[in-house]
Amino acid sequence: MNQVLNFLTIGVNDLDKMKNFYVEKFNWVTLKDSDGIVFFKLNGFILALFPLEELAEDIGIRNDGKGFKRVAFAINCRSEKEVDMMFEELEQKGVKIVKQPGKVFWGGYSGYIADVEDNYWEIAYNPFLELDAGGSVITHK
Repeated sequence: MNQVLNFLTIGVNDLDKMKNFYVEKFNWVTLKDSDGIVFFKLNGFILALFPLEELAEDIGIRNDGKGFKRVAFAINCRSEKEVDMMFEELEQKGVKIVKQPGKVFWGGYSGYIADVEDNYWEIAYNPFLELDAGGSVITHK
């Protein structure tokens, strides 16, 4: 199997509210916003927002999960200063700060924010990763 990720889909309770969070707070532009789904083209894959009940139905499962979703998303920056600048901007926009950025045990620098449905986003500087001009991780074989 190829080691690829094409889509990451978040099941959401309020599609418009979630779309507006990513548009207004992250300044992201939608790729598609119709037929009850929203797509954002990111660096090499699509983030999709899809109504939670419909996603559960599509998968063929019951929607009875509660609490921590056991997943976090991450945006990597090129420096600690860039992390701090992102947090300042997001805080000014009223984004919920879960954990202020700081030095972390693995040698990097990171903090966490939450979107309007408490999906967690780590914003980090990882000195062990190299990013290309578009922000994608560069791997060396």
